[in-house]
Amino acid sequence: MSNVYKVIEIIGSSDTSWEDAAKKAVEVTAKSLDEIRIAEVKELDMRVEKGKVVEYRAKLRVSFKYKPE
Repeated sequence: MSNVYKVIEIIGSSDTSWEDAAKKAVEVTAKSLDEIRIAEVKELDMRVEKGKVVEYRAKLRVSFKYKPE
């Protein structure tokens, strides 16, 4: 039997690093989605206030096994 996967985009944020932002995004998403297979970082950005970086953000594409109801 072949498998079908769905792909969604998620955004994670962190005040310490892009890696932490990506990790948090996947870990939080994994609480509500079963069988996440791949997480691909698509874009990195940061929020700046008064000339200082205050937040790192990572946009990811996440694929997971699709199970129709």
